Amino acid sequence: MRLQREMYLKQIRPYYDTDLIKVITGVRRSGKSILLDTIKDELIDRGIDGTHLISINFENMDFEYIQNASDLNQDIKVRIKDNQKYYVFLDEIQHIQDFEKALASFQATLNISLFVTGSNSTLLSGELATLLTGRTVEFEILPFTFSEMAEYYKLNNREFSEDLIYDYMKWGGFPMRFEFPDEPSIKRYISTLYESIINRDIVKKNSRINKKTFRDISLYILANAGKEFSAENIAQYYQSNSDSKLSVRTIYTYLDKMKKAYLIHGVNRYNLTGKKTLGNKEKYYAIDMGFRTINTNTINYEDTFFLENIVYNELLTQGFTVFTGKTYKSEVDFVAIKDGKKCFIQVSYLLASPDTVRREFGAFSPITDASPKYVLSLDRIDFSQNGIGHINLVDFLLHRVQLALT
Repeated sequence: MRLQREMYLKQIRPYYDTDLIKVITGVRRSGKSILLDTIKDELIDRGIDGTHLISINFENMDFEYIQNASDLNQDIKVRIKDNQKYYVFLDEIQHIQDFEKALASFQATLNISLFVTGSNSTLLSGELATLLTGRTVEFEILPFTFSEMAEYYKLNNREFSEDLIYDYMKWGGFPMRFEFPDEPSIKRYISTLYESIINRDIVKKNSRINKKTFRDISLYILANAGKEFSAENIAQYYQSNSDSKLSVRTIYTYLDKMKKAYLIHGVNRYNLTGKKTLGNKEKYYAIDMGFRTINTNTINYEDTFFLENIVYNELLTQGFTVFTGKTYKSEVDFVAIKDGKKCFIQVSYLLASPDTVRREFGAFSPITDASPKYVLSLDRIDFSQNGIGHINLVDFLLHRVQLALT
């Protein structure tokens, strides 16, 4: 059964009938098309005539005759039969040349509500995008969170337990991966999906990017997501494991391609002393844990970076703006900000020894800011101390607790 992704729907609903173009972006197979179907169902439940819903998926061969803005303009206008409001859904619109011209024309001349999806963050960038300045509202869709995984299991009469956090840590939340019964099938699906993203969104026709080199470097970056990023170290790693060299500039080009295809998010540093953001992005987190795993034969569950990645993605879906925290002599994993308020977060696998407890809680000692401070781990024992809260990570992911902010 299809999962109602309520956390996204409640963001989009206020815009259903507005003139703003609803732009739904995100990595391929994260559920954008299914979300559009859910929106259509909601509109019909509200009494909208189904004949006033127009849907086109530009990865469907039935619509190959639509190649550019002029073709799209003509096709939509033919479908509109009266002056009543129409709801138009255009899926993977980046395939249409100069599509911005058509969208701007629709908005100016037709009584329609527009919903579009795309799998590239450059969807609304470049010269033509100026046509749509101030006319759009954007929503990024991520693969299932752990709480959505739990909801999906219950919806499909599958047994869910908190121990599935290890499965989620390893294979992530791409919706279709839950249809496969075993790990080899899941890995094959995620690997194939990754190849598809490289072929469709990165190594395009006439591209100068070497596909094999990009795949090797991108999977290395994903497997090491959350660690301090160094293009120089990656270049040295590549050279030591191959017969060719790779420039630092090329690595940054690959990194940019990965961000634009929603494979990773870059995270800015937050200067905890000066209480301001810093422009350079030192860390990158994978959009999904499955992409981290396909480049490795085993996974170390005690690797805190995997848990950090999950927490980072969860904070994004909860509407936080997220930074890494930095003082002159220490670092805090995350500074999470929402509605002008913030908190500080450390992530640990298990607080298994006094030294670990001292290290994780001690990370906050240089911070004079009175905002709430939390350590998240898989421990069930409450280690809260000295005004610093301890939260079980599964409880956080399943929304049993909420972070306080000041």
